[in-house]
Amino acid sequence: MGKERIQDWFKDKEEFRFKAESISDSVLSKLKEISKLSRGDILKMTTIAGSGHPGGSLSSIDIYTLVYSLSGFLEDKIVVSHGHTSPGVYSILGRLGILDKEDILSFFRYAGSPYEGHVEAHLPGIEWSTGNLGQGLSAGCGFAMAEKIKKKNSRIFTLMSDAEQAKGQVAEARRFASKFNLNNLTVVIDYNNRQISGKVEDIMPINIKQDYLADGWKVLEVCGHDFEDLYKALHTAVMDDKAHYAVIARTVMGKGISFMEGDESYHGKVLKEEELDRALKELGLENDIDKYIRKRENEKPVATIKTSNVCPLPELVVGKPKEYKVGEKIGNRDAFGTALADLGRENRPGSIVVLDCDLASSVRTEEFSKELPDFFIETGVSEHNTATIAGVLSTQGIHTFLADFGVFGVDEMYNQQRLNAINGTKIRLIVTHCGLNVGEDGKTHHCIDYIGVLRNLPDFAIVIPADSNQTDRIIRYLPGMERNVAVIIGRAKDVVIQDSEGKPLFGGVYKFEYGKIDPVRNGKDGVIFSYGYALHLAIEVHDILRNFGISLAIMNVSSPLALSKKDIEWLSDWKNVFTYEDHLKDSGLGSIVGNLIAESGISVNFHTFGISGFAPSGSSDDLFRIMKLDPKTVAGEIKESIK
Repeated sequence: MGKERIQDWFKDKEEFRFKAESISDSVLSKLKEISKLSRGDILKMTTIAGSGHPGGSLSSIDIYTLVYSLSGFLEDKIVVSHGHTSPGVYSILGRLGILDKEDILSFFRYAGSPYEGHVEAHLPGIEWSTGNLGQGLSAGCGFAMAEKIKKKNSRIFTLMSDAEQAKGQVAEARRFASKFNLNNLTVVIDYNNRQISGKVEDIMPINIKQDYLADGWKVLEVCGHDFEDLYKALHTAVMDDKAHYAVIARTVMGKGISFMEGDESYHGKVLKEEELDRALKELGLENDIDKYIRKRENEKPVATIKTSNVCPLPELVVGKPKEYKVGEKIGNRDAFGTALADLGRENRPGSIVVLDCDLASSVRTEEFSKELPDFFIETGVSEHNTATIAGVLSTQGIHTFLADFGVFGVDEMYNQQRLNAINGTKIRLIVTHCGLNVGEDGKTHHCIDYIGVLRNLPDFAIVIPADSNQTDRIIRYLPGMERNVAVIIGRAKDVVIQDSEGKPLFGGVYKFEYGKIDPVRNGKDGVIFSYGYALHLAIEVHDILRNFGISLAIMNVSSPLALSKKDIEWLSDWKNVFTYEDHLKDSGLGSIVGNLIAESGISVNFHTFGISGFAPSGSSDDLFRIMKLDPKTVAGEIKESIK
């Protein structure tokens, strides 16, 4: 069955995109044929690979067959939340001619193959890389919201498992869909009542139907192996433009193979070759795995299929930078809020969206919300769902700002940001209340690990502005960055940093450039690397030491993850090198600079000033003194170190 012929065959039918009221005999026959062949492919590829998840793939395959064949996934979007059922997804895409069936069977889970263990968005037909259960519905909500913002008529289908319905992020997503009336979203839940350790009700009882009903969804219950029953439910959901639906599809783990049915041990256990032979005979299919095994042993997998679901971001008018004057005390979060509202006013409505987790007044997104209320997405206290939705929106040609406190946007959202990074998102994550100047809020709200956490995520940039002028220019710079960026901001109102002539250091003709180190003060006896709020304190240290005849240069490292060996090759000219930050010293700028010094083989006197352990609640000045990070203490230690 050729690729074009299979696709065209379904496109020509009245059932395509679930428009017809019922399913015809010819379409029903074709679906049954594809489903049976796909069952064989699932078993073959997992046995050949020696690993995988055949049980759940067999229970979901009829859902996949119907949705992928008739949804028009080139126009619509399908998110598979339970990504471990990749054998089922790959098999149906192979049978439809979207992927190469021969390569799938031969190179499933093979190193260097595009057919990885969990579904990956680099393959056509797969919108979102998943695997961490519970994130798929949020991704579906993100795509549904993006289509509404762009005024498109696509349908979003999110295919899920039953066990993941117990996760909190799913509940957050259910409520989000209802609040924003995502009537272009349909969820299909494979309810086989089995998970790794046994029956769902024994592991963690959940009332899936009542949960969705309580959160404002319409719910339909069907047999997930009856194409006619399942089709009617999807037709109802698609034709109703006033509601969003959850279709609970009752299925059987391992469906179609007598000795696998209802046995949760096959969740992640593949068949031995003799078991495979027995299973294929039950299906009435040929056991031809020898040729695929030979291909796996003697050939190389095809190069990774590179398709991208990530849309380019539109060019924005960034406006004229705002100039904050020497002597003004303006919080960086205030400068962020002003610059963000400027971007909103300067550009086409819908080109920028802002997401908030009930903190608009604290993170300073209120002005944007008043200017462009239709593109201000208030999600409430639901950080996990919000992070995933923001990630999806950022891939759909929308400049997406997510503003939150540091402990939420960095620490609490880490798992979601990790999956976002895997999916090539382009989030502008603005996190305020970072570092010790959060003060009285106490250790639960002192985000002092943001560099250490985010440096674990490939393609995640960190930018830490030092004052209001630099903040303004950074926010206006972000639209040109085609990657995830976290902007780290404290709570305090900081003074405008001056250059050596008393003018605004980051004002006038200054232009921010990611990765550029900014000289702040000159010196001959050593150099301090710093950033953010600590840069203000580093200038105080410089002034204190000058009274003792010690001249220290100061360098502002606003992009710590961009530091390279080239940036520190000249350090041997100083011989005394220090880092100063209100971040955990073992995972912040000090560790980055220290590693680069070691790698470069430079011989210098090197000392780090940073936080050790958690700080108590108290005023910012008191906390810096308690943690021995106040300028007087740091200057004294530097003085002794240089001696």
